Amino acid sequence: MVRPPVLGWSHLKSSGLSLLAKQIWGTLRSHLLRPARWCSQVPCAQRRRNDALHPVWKGPASVPGGTRQSPINIRWRDSVYDPQLQPLGVSYNAEACLYVWNTGYLFQVEFDDSTEGSGISGGPLENHYRLKQFHFHWGAVNEWGSEHTVDDRVYPAELHLVHWNAVKYQNYTDAVTGADGLAVVGVFLKLGARHEELQELVAVLPDIKHKDARAALGPFQPSCLLPACQDYWTYPGSLTTPPLSESVTWIIHKKPIEVAQDQLAAFRSLLFSVPGEEEKTMVNNYRPLQPLMNRKVRSSFQATHEGARL
Repeated sequence: MVRPPVLGWSHLKSSGLSLLAKQIWGTLRSHLLRPARWCSQVPCAQRRRNDALHPVWKGPASVPGGTRQSPINIRWRDSVYDPQLQPLGVSYNAEACLYVWNTGYLFQVEFDDSTEGSGISGGPLENHYRLKQFHFHWGAVNEWGSEHTVDDRVYPAELHLVHWNAVKYQNYTDAVTGADGLAVVGVFLKLGARHEELQELVAVLPDIKHKDARAALGPFQPSCLLPACQDYWTYPGSLTTPPLSESVTWIIHKKPIEVAQDQLAAFRSLLFSVPGEEEKTMVNNYRPLQPLMNRKVRSSFQATHEGARL
């Protein structure tokens, strides 16, 4: 971020400014000298984040219309506590994990969804939803990468576990475009301690460096990627990749999980390109924020001042 030149106090003193002007200068100077890392927690990070968008979001696909597009900026003060929201019921079968592959936009872990073995229920959901896959979105640097934001705070990465309504629909394809078809659980990743369970997945990423590459994985228990705290926000939204279907019930965990710097670096070592093509590093694979419009964001917990410290 470009910073304006900082004038010395001697310059202001010689101009004979009043005490009020001195107070104003003190406030202004504290803002001008604020450390650059603060930018990751305020809207200037959003501007830098938008400048780094993937090319797919700079064309017609970035404006699909509709009234419930995702992702959004979640505001603590605007979310509505709903005491009827119970903890989400999670029951995943590690044996249902099939493989991990490079889609050319992100890496994705696929699950066998032919039975009721893996899925979620309860919370804001009226039916059982089967786990289809999970994937991540991340940035080129730690200052951005997540799709959703919380009070304008951007995280380095975001996990999405994608489920489909197995009561209303026969298969995932039908559910994608159907009412109440999908439920996506979102988890923020922040820089911190090494995530030992995630390392099992990170270890196979060199095998899927290029687009369309896949590698065996499993058994793998995806519940190990969920935070211990069960508090969440929920709202009606859409997929954040084409076809951007408005069929998603979003469940965004309040608490992030911690990952190490080298684990995020492993994400950034992947490529958008196939072998033989010019190498294009797989970073900044997030969609820009969408307007909330007339939607309500509900929370399973009562908001406190804790939000600013997450």
